[in-house]
Amino acid sequence: MSNLIFGIFTVIFCVIGYYFSWKYWTKDNYKIALLLLLICGLALRIYTSTDFFLHSWDERYHALVAKNLIQHPLTPTLYNNPVLPYDYKNWAANRIWLHKQPLPLWIMAASMWLFGVNELALRLPSIILTTTGILLMFFIGSYFVSKKAGYLAALLYSINGLIIELTAGRVATDHIDIFFLFFVELAVFLSIIFAQRKKTIFNILAGISIGAAILSKWLPGLIVFPIWLLIIIDVGNFRPREIIVQFFTLLITSIMIFLPWQIYIYHAFPLEAIWEASYNFKHITEVLSEQTGPFYYFFDKIHINYGDLIYLPLFWFLWKTIKNRNDKRRLAISIWFLMPFLFFSFAKTKMQAYLLFVTPALFIMTADFWLMLYEYRKNHKLKWIFNFILILLIALPLRYTIERIKPFEIRDRNPQWVIDLKKLNERKIVKGVLFNYDNPVEAMFYTNLVVYPNLPNYKTIAELQLQGYIIFINDNGEIPADIKIIKGISFVNICIAKD
Repeated sequence: MSNLIFGIFTVIFCVIGYYFSWKYWTKDNYKIALLLLLICGLALRIYTSTDFFLHSWDERYHALVAKNLIQHPLTPTLYNNPVLPYDYKNWAANRIWLHKQPLPLWIMAASMWLFGVNELALRLPSIILTTTGILLMFFIGSYFVSKKAGYLAALLYSINGLIIELTAGRVATDHIDIFFLFFVELAVFLSIIFAQRKKTIFNILAGISIGAAILSKWLPGLIVFPIWLLIIIDVGNFRPREIIVQFFTLLITSIMIFLPWQIYIYHAFPLEAIWEASYNFKHITEVLSEQTGPFYYFFDKIHINYGDLIYLPLFWFLWKTIKNRNDKRRLAISIWFLMPFLFFSFAKTKMQAYLLFVTPALFIMTADFWLMLYEYRKNHKLKWIFNFILILLIALPLRYTIERIKPFEIRDRNPQWVIDLKKLNERKIVKGVLFNYDNPVEAMFYTNLVVYPNLPNYKTIAELQLQGYIIFINDNGEIPADIKIIKGISFVNICIAKD
């Protein structure tokens, strides 16, 4: 019941905050309007992130690797100390874990080092980044269209349900895509500042941000380069030689950020690095983990993630781009969306968050379309139709936000299985192995045990006991008699994790 009260309070708080933010926006008081957007956006993110358990896919893996990185930042591991043989190709049960780029994991590890190994510390960086992203969205939208459009884009960013769910780790790819979105957005913002001020330091910072994006989710971060070029050309303050010099400055800076880690892992962990590189390429040519869909998968998904009417601003904006080919700002936004959209549409493996980093472009398109309709309706007889569309462009994304954050559901946000695992960790076992627990990754996050889902045989138990390990077995009522009679085994009863 307390969760329901918390949810209702959060919704009421945000409704009031967004209302007054809108009112201040209509009066062109952008400082207070934006401040209220940030406060309400932060409230939604905190509410959704206060699930006191790890989500099953993919947050649990990122959480465990980040926890292990606290001990050895340059050796990413899933099983920190595997006592049984493992397949290095199995990213869900191996030791050296190179399945994702390291920057988000490092930052999550730093957060847990500062604030303790817990769910909120794990999610805190994503909360900070997506809240900051609201402000960046305003400045980017203001440059490409206008301050009014910047506010509307920031509003859509603030309430977007997919961003909030990923921030909370509730859906697949979670914090990794949040970091990627932020650094792409930051790189575009810094590119704008550089173009306006012509100070090389901002170009270097943009290059660092691109490198950070690549260190978050690899080469799609290169999308910033054509956007940067169009911004520079649009401003018109640069001679051709200056553009070439600054472009190579941007490129070299970004390479200096992301390349050292790639060289390091090929030297330190060659088998795993080569395998993961080939595995990443397979996302394009093969269906992995049953995550696929038709060519139009992403075209269909965007109406769920950005509102059912998203196709109206999308097609209108692309049509305006084609009609006004010399408009570099529209072209930059169109490229920001179209290049990743086409690339990932052709790829065989598909997941909804793969296109998260194009959301700023979609928000700007929607904001520009909204303002166009708002002005057009003034001289039209059927004003009510336009008013209805204007309302739906905001209300429909908001509807999906409510569905995603689930503020009116009575949910167990502090489940028994987490309590059981934490109690087990209170024993402070230095060398322990837990067998027969179906959620080993979660168990290794909450305890210091090595955990496996299967039952061991007598020989395995005997060998581990000789090595000084304390053996725990989760008793699910189906333990064979020959296992039960072995001396020195501690039988426990732990609930299975349910997301």
